[in-house]
Amino acid sequence: MSAASPETPRLPPGFRNAYWFAWFNALSFQIVLSSPMVLYAKSLGASATVLGVVVSMMPLLVIFQIPAAQYIPRLGFRRFVYAGWGIRVAFIFGMAAVPLLGAFLDHGTQLALLLFLLFGFNLSRGISSCAWLPWITSLVPEAIRGRYLARDAAVVNLGSIMVFLLAALFLGSEPRPYQFSLLFAFSAVAGAASLSFLKRIPDVPVPQEPAGSTGEVPWGAILRHAPFQRILATVMLWAVVYGGMQAFPVAYLKTEAALSEGRILLLSATLYLGGMGSLWLFGSRLDAAGSKPVLALAFGVFVLILGGWWLMAGRALPASTALIMALLGSMGLFAASANMAFTRLAMASVPVMGRNHFFALFSVAWNVTQGVAPILWGMMIDAIGEFRARSLGVEWNRYSLFFAAAALVTLAALMSTRRLMEPKAASFEELLRDLLLRAPLKFWFRLWPRG
Repeated sequence: MSAASPETPRLPPGFRNAYWFAWFNALSFQIVLSSPMVLYAKSLGASATVLGVVVSMMPLLVIFQIPAAQYIPRLGFRRFVYAGWGIRVAFIFGMAAVPLLGAFLDHGTQLALLLFLLFGFNLSRGISSCAWLPWITSLVPEAIRGRYLARDAAVVNLGSIMVFLLAALFLGSEPRPYQFSLLFAFSAVAGAASLSFLKRIPDVPVPQEPAGSTGEVPWGAILRHAPFQRILATVMLWAVVYGGMQAFPVAYLKTEAALSEGRILLLSATLYLGGMGSLWLFGSRLDAAGSKPVLALAFGVFVLILGGWWLMAGRALPASTALIMALLGSMGLFAASANMAFTRLAMASVPVMGRNHFFALFSVAWNVTQGVAPILWGMMIDAIGEFRARSLGVEWNRYSLFFAAAALVTLAALMSTRRLMEPKAASFEELLRDLLLRAPLKFWFRLWPRG
């Protein structure tokens, strides 16, 4: 690897700890916020609506970022995040005890206790996470933010692959309660390890408000900021889709495709393997091409992915391992790319003054929509129930209708990208030309024998 030129911006000393924090954090949160927790709740008899609540707590409770943002200057970025992350680790240790209480608690009571602990975990996370984006934005130079986000996503996805493989091998086909307990305990230990690296990330001073400020936050002015307003509209459409896709493909594979917990977790690892591909595909292109064309490409492909789920749920295509892996892998790749592009676009569009409140509102709009969505999707799926009708070679049932509706919302998000404001962004055609023509040519020129 060649040395960076003097003009190339550099990350501050000690920033590598942010990647180690991301690694151990991924080993922790993927267990309590994704498929393993959904499968445990399902083993306790949770309905689709309750599964929606389980998945939605994390994004919904981000709403507390808005009142919490004003307290960041009192503690500083690092102390604020560290305090919240430490509290949430304590809640994970509590979750590890729940599966062991089955000897004297029925499933309904265990599920209620689990929901209470998840609420505490996600509340502490929601409050403390308001300092994360302003902190990282202050640390990472603008010219290399896309590169940082791609590397961070690769680290998180690699950690997610590892933890899903571990969970799949550990739980097997018919997991016992103690196995879920040990898995949650592993999550707690990994979360505690992440805190040691979080404490070593360089801190920066919190930008001060201008002299003479009344202390009142001009939320109306923030919402009227045109570039920011359009980002919010697009990210909320995407959140409706992304929120549902975190829970109901797993529910479909368990209830309709009748796959075991271990096999579902093994297949779910493909989702994060695809997410790692975002580093290869967009690691350098995100800074060069901009976020707007990346979002358009991600949403366009996501419509096709949802079409594949629709055909499989509608029994027009068999639920084969190869098809499920292809859908999950491509879903992970383009969902990670869209999330990176949104974060980078927000970093570029938010002004320095009032940054904490801009990012708090951005996170709340994205996450609260993402939290409400699975509850509403779950209610829709429960309401459809056992309805089945066949037309155009496809069976219309609760899951095929869900995937079809999600595809329509993704189309709306795709149309919304045309209104995003990013002056330095390349066109969609230029991004496609680079992906389909220039990149393959560069690859072959490197392999071509010389001399």
